[in-house]
Amino acid sequence: MKANIIEVLEENPIVAAIKDNKGLEKVLTSSCEVIFVLYGDICSIGGIVQKLKDAGKYVFVDIDLVEGTSTKEIVVDFMKNVTKTDGIISSKASIVRAAKEKGFFTIHRFFLIDSKSFKNLPKQYSNSKADIVEILPGAMPKVLGWVQEAVKVPIIASGLVCDKEDVLIALRAGAIAVSSTNEDVWDNI
Repeated sequence: MKANIIEVLEENPIVAAIKDNKGLEKVLTSSCEVIFVLYGDICSIGGIVQKLKDAGKYVFVDIDLVEGTSTKEIVVDFMKNVTKTDGIISSKASIVRAAKEKGFFTIHRFFLIDSKSFKNLPKQYSNSKADIVEILPGAMPKVLGWVQEAVKVPIIASGLVCDKEDVLIALRAGAIAVSSTNEDVWDNI
């Protein structure tokens, strides 16, 4: 599955990130093949994932944003048993590692706010061994290059990606894909 997801991202590098039911309905008719789910709770996440899977989408759930779950690794078992999600996104190395052990495709999300957070990234990544690293904010071409050198895995640029120019800059800087909640970015690139 890992190679397949990478190929899909290389061919269609725009990832639609959805944060509510309005975004869910809109993305069902979008040409985006990979979807990041950034909302939900333990009662609704299975249905959200199923609706997207029924539309033929690859689905990744940001497990840190699912209400009613904990920061403990048992949440990975919950996602495995209750949903048909393809992958897990988390900013927590232990959760990413647990998801990888359960066979999920994994994305380790990093918020790079200063040099200290950048210097901590390789250590955190070495603990998670995620399949992909997601960097926020995504409109930092120089930093994307630094991250690529530091971790040597595919990178997704996310956060504050507002238009076609931001997408193209991130892709030229080495990102394999760009994720955005901005619906105008989804199909207009």
